Amino acid sequence: MFSAQAFLFHHHKQEKETNNIMGLLRENGRRVCSLLCSTKCRSKSSLQEKLLDEERQMAKKPGWKAMPYILGNDTVERLATFGMQANLTIYLMKVYNMDQVFAANIINNWYAITNVLPVLGGFLADAYLGKFPTIAIASFASLTGMVVVMLTTWVPHIHPTTCTLQQQLDGVCKGHTTLQLTVLLIGLFLLSIGTGGIRPCSIPFAIDQFDLTTVDGRRGTTRFFNVYYTTQTLIMLMNQTLLVYIMDSVSWTLGYGLPVMFMLVSIFVFFAGTRVYDFVKPQGSIFSKIAQVVVAAVHKRHLSLPPNLETQEAFYDRPLQNDGEPNLPLTYNFRWLNKAALIGGDEMNMDESRRDPWRLCSIQQVEELKCLLKMIPIWISTIIIFLPVVQQSIFPVSQALKMDRHLSHNFEMHPASVSVITMLTIGVCLPIYDQLLAPALEKLTKQEGGLTVLQRVSLGHGAGILAMIVAGFVEIRRRRLAIALDAPDGVAPMSVLWLAPQSMLIGCIHVFGEVGNTTFFNRESPEGMRSISNSLLCLNLSFTSNLSNVIINVVHNFTGKKGGQHGWLYSDINKGRLEYFYFIIAGFMMLNMCYFIFCARRYTYKVTRSM
Repeated sequence: MFSAQAFLFHHHKQEKETNNIMGLLRENGRRVCSLLCSTKCRSKSSLQEKLLDEERQMAKKPGWKAMPYILGNDTVERLATFGMQANLTIYLMKVYNMDQVFAANIINNWYAITNVLPVLGGFLADAYLGKFPTIAIASFASLTGMVVVMLTTWVPHIHPTTCTLQQQLDGVCKGHTTLQLTVLLIGLFLLSIGTGGIRPCSIPFAIDQFDLTTVDGRRGTTRFFNVYYTTQTLIMLMNQTLLVYIMDSVSWTLGYGLPVMFMLVSIFVFFAGTRVYDFVKPQGSIFSKIAQVVVAAVHKRHLSLPPNLETQEAFYDRPLQNDGEPNLPLTYNFRWLNKAALIGGDEMNMDESRRDPWRLCSIQQVEELKCLLKMIPIWISTIIIFLPVVQQSIFPVSQALKMDRHLSHNFEMHPASVSVITMLTIGVCLPIYDQLLAPALEKLTKQEGGLTVLQRVSLGHGAGILAMIVAGFVEIRRRRLAIALDAPDGVAPMSVLWLAPQSMLIGCIHVFGEVGNTTFFNRESPEGMRSISNSLLCLNLSFTSNLSNVIINVVHNFTGKKGGQHGWLYSDINKGRLEYFYFIIAGFMMLNMCYFIFCARRYTYKVTRSM
């Protein structure tokens, strides 16, 4: 009995100890499992964070890492292109024995084609090809055109026989043949094709390298524009001095051979940065996208919009095609267009895609059209702002011919060199504004960049008005002195440096107006439409030239019919009234500035949203 009880007690005690041991093992097992799970979870979380960091790095824009290649390519390319154009009129007259009128017609027609083709090039780049392939194809077209023009100076059979000075005086120079002219025009047309692809895409391609949704990205673009126009000014100075001297005094073949070499270097630098660039894919025809929004909005004109735009479920909001593309929120501007994105009863598929793009458009598509519509009034104002720039190559040269151009006893300034003052102003003022004035203004105004883009453009409008007013008063003084002296050559005892103030103010038009407009159109344009928006700025220069011609012809014809009196723009400016013409231009610019301020005060800048 006792033995049985002892046995049972001992067995119960052993079982209890066994259970305790098993409990400890289970507890330790749970701890080990928990530790292993925690380690595994942390490892998984760490792996996810690492993958996210890699995705962010891949999506990050290269920014200034790509600029040495883009700016290097663009600088050398402009050195080649501007160098080819610098002395072309003289080349046609001296080498091809053309008279001034025929040479001017070729140049004007060439410029007209060159200013129109960027619209086509910008459209192809945005819709189908992409900016990088467009620039690459256009670069080789420019190179081929430069080689053809260079060959016309080198190969005797494709340019007329050199005309001596006596033959020119006797008017017996041998003209060009049809074949010789055809070869020259082929070279010029290839140059136009190159310009049509490079000019609308070079700046937008550079802007694609910056993230415009960040402050650093926007500051980077502002700095890029300043560097871009500073280098362009230095290039124009070099072309109008050194390269023109080589063409006139050394050799036409060497003068046109150097641009060929520059273009080869430009292409090499451009392709060297291929691994660094950020490429934005073309997004199809913008015209079909615009038409889709208008058609869809008109089709749904009878529908009512929700009272609150935050009701996103009522609108179609498709995912973006490009990860780096800024996402635009729905706005109240041009509110009737919002109906194009309003989802109807049977317009969506089961996979949440739209059935018909002509009946339902995305919010992004609607807002991109709004961006273009908002910019049109500002774009119109840019036509008149450049009127003083166009006049600079015409009438200031006539004024300089009737002024004392001696800067010293042994040096006389060339009349056309007055424009050098404008270039020097740009080269000096742009870095000063970028490095000194903009940071100081930013501290005062608490505005990114110191001024808004349109405020900067308004300074360009003001500089243009002052330039024409100053030019008018300088001409009044010059004319009075010339008439009082009554010298046989009509030269006034007044230094040509009196033209410096108006030339410096015209330089300020470039610093504030041109750079500001370029910044505005590249920032505010939809990402897939930057090239064609940039090409419209090129087209504006053509409109400005045509408007200038209309104003000149109207003023000349109207003022020249008053009782046999000399017109305001008479060939002898001492007998004309050039100052009145300057004041008329100033009046146009004042009206244009009022129109610009009216539009700018109502303009709302593009905003983006995070997804």
